[in-house]
Amino acid sequence: MSAAALRDHTGLLARLVLGVVLVVAGALKIGNPLGAARAVQAYDVLPFEVARWVGYALPWLEIVVGVLLVLGLFTRVSAAIGTLLMLAFVVGIAQAWARGLTIDCGCFGGGGQVAPEETKYGREIVRDLALALCGAWLVARPGSTWSLDRLLFGDKESV
Repeated sequence: MSAAALRDHTGLLARLVLGVVLVVAGALKIGNPLGAARAVQAYDVLPFEVARWVGYALPWLEIVVGVLLVLGLFTRVSAAIGTLLMLAFVVGIAQAWARGLTIDCGCFGGGGQVAPEETKYGREIVRDLALALCGAWLVARPGSTWSLDRLLFGDKESV
């Protein structure tokens, strides 16, 4: 396999991993906007009303960005947004852990207070950092196999 083909396949894998995770995370929250709002509010970082609106909007953003990544459309921009989301999640989880909050991250629905032994902060941070790396790869190398970018715009690396 050539180096270019390996890069394209790696890009496809990164697109699908990050994209599918975002779609699933958003889809699991979209049917429960109050729960999503409460999950964001549990981090106790944003003013209560701002956190509520972030909780309402976040599932929609996750789904849109995830679908664009799965399709390979506007890959660089979608990956940049996905990477920023993952890094924001890492910061949110890390600050909750550092402050001694005992909450479920709410990443795949749920959220809110949990017993201290139910927190999974370390695993959640590692997971989100790995997903951020998928996004960072795509920001640097957005070209990938089976992408709408390639179909619509050719073999341009700048999409």
